[in-house]
Amino acid sequence: MVWFVRRSAVGILIPAVMLAFLQGMARAQHQAYSQTIAVLQELYVKEVKAHQRYRLFSEAALREEHPNIAHLFAALAYSESVHARQFRRILNELQAPVPEVPLADIRVGTTRENLKYATDVELAEIDREYPAYLGRIEAEHHAEAQKYIRYAWSAERQHRDLIKQIQSGTGMFFRLLIKRFKAEKHRYFVNQNCGATVTELPKDRCPICHKPVSTYVEIPPPGKPH
Repeated sequence: MVWFVRRSAVGILIPAVMLAFLQGMARAQHQAYSQTIAVLQELYVKEVKAHQRYRLFSEAALREEHPNIAHLFAALAYSESVHARQFRRILNELQAPVPEVPLADIRVGTTRENLKYATDVELAEIDREYPAYLGRIEAEHHAEAQKYIRYAWSAERQHRDLIKQIQSGTGMFFRLLIKRFKAEKHRYFVNQNCGATVTELPKDRCPICHKPVSTYVEIPPPGKPH
């Protein structure tokens, strides 16, 4: 028997035989779920970048004195962070690498430009992209990954619908629409399990992940950026 030991990531001493067994298990998982891991890594990068992008869009809207649009972007940013957290969790469970995410290339324009970008680029192709992601991992039958990718897809559709309520005004009627939107009261709630984003709490359970309504958190209006 091999008595050499190594210290794990949590500080526990592990016999070398056990360590080799665990490493072999990780390699087997990586082979069995190679496409699932690749898709989760791609989606994790996209969600982290989307979170940062919406956060910066929110700050830009505040600077331009569009507090309600800043509030919407803050809610979307929180939702994207939920998706990123869940994808990271599944990658960790698969003992797969979690990629570093470059954020320096994120560009922020005016609020009008940011709204247009959100619908024309960020959310334009979700109904093509997500079926493609699910198709890539279907044969590997990782139920948890499939479930949370579907959750993210449904939440992204909600994001698109919320933005489209004001995106249509990015043309000549932008000022009139912004004035109306600014006068309205808005509340945003995000489910901490699936990222569902709504303006009114469901009566009982989340329509996407079916968790209790207590899994929602209200997103407060953002404060003035420093």
